Amino acid sequence: MSLHPVRGHEELRHAVARARSRDTLPAALLLHGPRGVGKQRLALWIAQLDLCGAPGPEGPCGTCRDCRMVLRLEHPDAHWYFPLPRPTGASSPEKMAEALEEARYARLSEIREAPLQVAGADGPTGIYLAAARSLRRRAQNRPSMAPRQVFIIGDAETLVPQEASPEAANALLKLLEEPPRDTRFILTSSEPGSLLDTIRSRTVPLLVKPLPREEVVAFLEEHDVDREAAEAAARLSGGSIGRALGFLRVSEGEKPGDDPEEGPLEQRRREAFQLLRAALSSRHGPAFRAGLEQKVSGARGLLGLLDALELWLRDLAAVASGSPERAVNQDAVPWMTRKVDEAGLTADAVARSLARVDEAALQARGNVNPQLLVSGLVSDLRRSLVRPAAPEATRV
Repeated sequence: MSLHPVRGHEELRHAVARARSRDTLPAALLLHGPRGVGKQRLALWIAQLDLCGAPGPEGPCGTCRDCRMVLRLEHPDAHWYFPLPRPTGASSPEKMAEALEEARYARLSEIREAPLQVAGADGPTGIYLAAARSLRRRAQNRPSMAPRQVFIIGDAETLVPQEASPEAANALLKLLEEPPRDTRFILTSSEPGSLLDTIRSRTVPLLVKPLPREEVVAFLEEHDVDREAAEAAARLSGGSIGRALGFLRVSEGEKPGDDPEEGPLEQRRREAFQLLRAALSSRHGPAFRAGLEQKVSGARGLLGLLDALELWLRDLAAVASGSPERAVNQDAVPWMTRKVDEAGLTADAVARSLARVDEAALQARGNVNPQLLVSGLVSDLRRSLVRPAAPEATRV
């Protein structure tokens, strides 16, 4: 199978194509924007443009051998790296590099079979030092078939899984500073602020904006999603096709009539809602239970949950400010309205609590216990959001 056509971003694509035709496109680009808006697909489109045998002012031809090979993820000069789970049992740097390459090729095979992928649904992953060194060695080689090579580094913020361990990112600095001739690097990131300053300074940033909601709806309808489900998923997605897919109900299709399961992002949305409920509870118990429901390790796996919780808090602030129509989670507006009235919440109080979620996200990137992190976060939110009960009058 081939990759699906690029959706939207026409203005950005035209600008890139014009720069490429004039030979003014920088050798190192950073595509940044919200998760799932199509940054990696756009990076592959730029790779196709670079390797196309007859590119035009509007983009690659789409029909030549090189274009077809890029679309099938089979071109030997288009190298796509992305975060992967850490391999187990790799006892040496050489075995680690070998295991990561095997995992990368296996993942590329999966994407060939199912090009539409849910954004932000994976667990703890990273681009490790062994992968960065493998990329650096490959970049020193001559192109195999085309006049140039293109290296795509997806979710480049995972080059630095911990602030104190930037080795993977540093391994690429020299390449980005002095790219080999006829080589282009395209980094993508949903969190460009998490990249090393030295990496940001060596790349030219290109903002990839969210898609209009109707465009997300149209895409989903073209893939046999009914209008009501498409509109609900598009509203939750924030202009991201990749995220919209994660809010849809899916079925394995093993038996006719099987009940579809919630998509991974819908499950995460509901988990984050339970954290919000615990934070607004008048009792201490729910905060501790919320922590105990987490795994004992792998705090980076909480980042998606914390993103979802942040969105719930922003919706709560919208309701508290008298603008419930601005809430993304419209299905919970009646509940949030009731809680705002009961707790006397103000938009300012809710907005201040967002800083605590950001702090928890920074902690999750380090070596912390997920159970302690979540229970501490919910307890802190509860203290900032829930008014203490008035003391009972003392009897004389």
